[in-house]
Amino acid sequence: MTVRFEAPGRINLIGEHTDYNLGYALPIALPERTTVTFDPDDSDALRVGSAGEPDGVTVPLDTGTGDVAGWGAYVAGVVWALRQAGHPVRGGRMRIDSDVTMGSGLASSAALECAVLGALLAASGTELDRTEQARIARHAENDYVGAPTGLMDQLASLHGAARQALLIDFRSLDVQPVGFDPDAVGMALLLIDSRAPHRHAGGEYAARRRSCERAAAALGVTSLREAQDVGLERLGELDPTDARRARHILTENARVLDVVVALEAGDLKTVGEIFTASHASMRDDFEITTPQIDMIAQTAVDAGALGARMTGGGFGGCVIALVPEDALRAVSTAVPGALRAAGFNEPTLVRTSAAAGAGPVA
Repeated sequence: MTVRFEAPGRINLIGEHTDYNLGYALPIALPERTTVTFDPDDSDALRVGSAGEPDGVTVPLDTGTGDVAGWGAYVAGVVWALRQAGHPVRGGRMRIDSDVTMGSGLASSAALECAVLGALLAASGTELDRTEQARIARHAENDYVGAPTGLMDQLASLHGAARQALLIDFRSLDVQPVGFDPDAVGMALLLIDSRAPHRHAGGEYAARRRSCERAAAALGVTSLREAQDVGLERLGELDPTDARRARHILTENARVLDVVVALEAGDLKTVGEIFTASHASMRDDFEITTPQIDMIAQTAVDAGALGARMTGGGFGGCVIALVPEDALRAVSTAVPGALRAAGFNEPTLVRTSAAAGAGPVA
């Protein structure tokens, strides 16, 4: 019996690099998604193809780390992580289709992992709660693919819901829905893709993670979350670079919670202001933005957005802007114009919204 399962990409409204520091984040699932079509059989391998990879890849069910490289490693990693957790995996033929843009910080890898995972679980009749699925998908990405990501992408893809953001507490892994429907009040969430590939060039993502770990150790705590109430007063004790990285995490956690309060009060003006403050922190303290990304965010605000910030791990990717309806045309004209004049790639601008999370395709 053919199984079809889909999982969305995500954008993070606020809370960047907080996940592996056991803090807070507020992502939404996107309308764009990855779909897996799986015809299981009794063979000992998955034969996986996609529109972009006509030759496909074969993943043995007994795959081990290092056996499969490239995009196929994400599929192989899910097979490996499922078996590591003691769950059955069936062989068969799998096709992957996706409209989640790769390399833009929209969690295309998590969408792929979660869609493959859902299809494999359905084919074997295995039921796991969504948070456990997220852990398995992260295990695949961290320990098979070798990308040191946190858990936000997988949780957002699996728990997403229409017109809702997700307040995630990464210490408890509690996920709470928060109403998020700017369209209903004459606002638009604009997703601006810089078309500068989202890269953790030179291991920059891993370097930020190590810096946070050093800061926590110097403060005598196991994670920066434990320093939330006292850390800012003690940052002068740290190496100056580690202090800036820690300051971003501690203030970003506070900003996440402030955005939730503002959303619950219907105060989108304050939400926009916090977005812009978050971007400044990523630019100045965490140093993960780029001149192109900074220009997009500033131009959007200058043209009438209530606020704008980079979303994702940094070093390229996308900016989100909260824009009143009557400023949409001005923002949509000003941003591409500014980037053209500066010699950057012309960005793409799409109005987006919070969408449903992973699930079977009817």
